[in-house]
Amino acid sequence: MSDFDYDLFVIGGGSGGVRAARVAAQGGAKVALAEESRYGGTCVIRGCVPKKLMVFASEYPGAIENARAYGWGAEAGDFDWPAFRTKLHGELDRLEQVYRNLLSASGVETFDSRASLADPHTVELSSGARKTARHILVATGGRPVKPALPGAEHGLVSDDIFHLESLPKSILIVGGGYIACEFACILNGLGVEVTQYYRGAQILRGFDEEARGLISEEMIRNGIKLHLGTNILEMAPAGSDHGSQSPAGAGSATMGTPAGEATTLPRSAAERGSTGGPLRVKATNGTEATFDKVFFATGRAPNTADMGLEAAGVTLGRHGQIVVDDYSQTSVPSIYAIGDVTDRVNLTPVAIREGMAFVETVFNANPTPVDHALIPTAVFTQPEMGTIGLSEEEARDREPVEIYCTSFRPMQTAFAGRPDRVLMKLVVSVETRKVLGCHIVAPGAGEMIQLAGVAVKMGATKEDFDRTVAVHPTMSEEIVTMREPTRTA
Repeated sequence: MSDFDYDLFVIGGGSGGVRAARVAAQGGAKVALAEESRYGGTCVIRGCVPKKLMVFASEYPGAIENARAYGWGAEAGDFDWPAFRTKLHGELDRLEQVYRNLLSASGVETFDSRASLADPHTVELSSGARKTARHILVATGGRPVKPALPGAEHGLVSDDIFHLESLPKSILIVGGGYIACEFACILNGLGVEVTQYYRGAQILRGFDEEARGLISEEMIRNGIKLHLGTNILEMAPAGSDHGSQSPAGAGSATMGTPAGEATTLPRSAAERGSTGGPLRVKATNGTEATFDKVFFATGRAPNTADMGLEAAGVTLGRHGQIVVDDYSQTSVPSIYAIGDVTDRVNLTPVAIREGMAFVETVFNANPTPVDHALIPTAVFTQPEMGTIGLSEEEARDREPVEIYCTSFRPMQTAFAGRPDRVLMKLVVSVETRKVLGCHIVAPGAGEMIQLAGVAVKMGATKEDFDRTVAVHPTMSEEIVTMREPTRTA
């Protein structure tokens, strides 16, 4: 008989935690899982899934414009946000129930409760109950942060967007990462007047320079007012004096935080602090403007606060992330962590892979390190970007490379008289001829990069691409028809 209540206790009901719990239980382990909020986690409830559905909704104005150019008598009416939101929430409820059913069918015992660590083998639930486990897996994910600046408590974060009672007429989005840019495109497509401030020289830092440059140009052409090298100095409800004290309690989340540092808020704080009225914003470029809403997409932080991790001996990094080794094991042998709470590669499919590797290592006697190399990913801007491997800038710092690149107007929108452009790009090692990076900016780039990613992950060479017959007429055929390098670097 085991000395523990469970072989595995998982804290967190997101994609990674649920997958690990299910697979371990299906293999015969006695497993429990605790989730304080909704099953499915960030991706299903307040991230990838609702965001992608909003992407689909926001693309219809362009599709209708194309339809008219192709001879259809199509007209766009007003977007019915309440109807869409109701159907969206219904779909999320359905998916959450799917997650609950999967756990139940696998024999996982679930607790709708916040969980923290009492010691390396004991989990304490918010109900006061204590459960012991041979192994504990922390998969609590992350949450949005707001910057520490005057008035930030009145702004929204990504979690709030899906619950708006109505769409604002105007919005300021602060940030330049993929969340900021995706929502800028989504809301612009839904008819909101979008302004975006980013303090850097170009959006989508870390992605290929040429690819992100094209996305920036297309966003501006589509009507987004993008201001680079710009940030907020302060903000307040319109009509109030800048610099005045916030209402009692409203600004408590940012009190005492050094200027410029991000502040992690409780999940409900954005809703408690955000104002319903217009906001007056003072920017670093000297301008002042009023917006119906201000949305901060300025980063995320791991959910590790008040969990008893450090008291149990778990080492945390400088940003609050759980430090783990190649097998997702923490500094405490019985405690593991996967997903965004470790701040490695914060993508849902990666968390799922980490969960599978954990089960192989701990329950199947097959030590499996997590493979974070050559992960294909997509940014659902308009146009989309799909990418895998090294950017041109990263590659040329490592070795001599050849760049194969083309940018053109795709057939569908060119026929409609629209100026949209797409980009196809390969980064190739001069020495090995391997394709080190593939970058696509085009409608459907996410779908394309999934397939191109197989070839790049397998180590395909430029000549392997060249030997592949083109599918004509398609945008993606350009990936296999670029014969001469655009440049060397």
